[in-house]
Amino acid sequence: MAFGINRKEVREWKQKINEGEIAFLTHFWLDDRFPGCRTVTKVGCSDLDKLAVWGHKYGLKKEWIHHRRDGYSHFDLIGDRQKEILQKEGLHHHIW
Repeated sequence: MAFGINRKEVREWKQKINEGEIAFLTHFWLDDRFPGCRTVTKVGCSDLDKLAVWGHKYGLKKEWIHHRRDGYSHFDLIGDRQKEILQKEGLHHHIW
């Protein structure tokens, strides 16, 4: 279950993706499969090769991309890996 984001933030994330940028969207999230994790960061890009190269530098596999028919394919970052990647990207405001 996702919460803690608004439509403007989602629109801005989608716009960046549409422009071929690597885009980040962090929101609160609860899933019983991941106890102790309370946020997820979705990292998307319309250029899937660019997204795969970005992910590779953090040890993320191309097959881990969540492919979406609507064009907003993305990696899901959670837990310690999420925090580590956001810190390396300088996105401290995404760390809650």
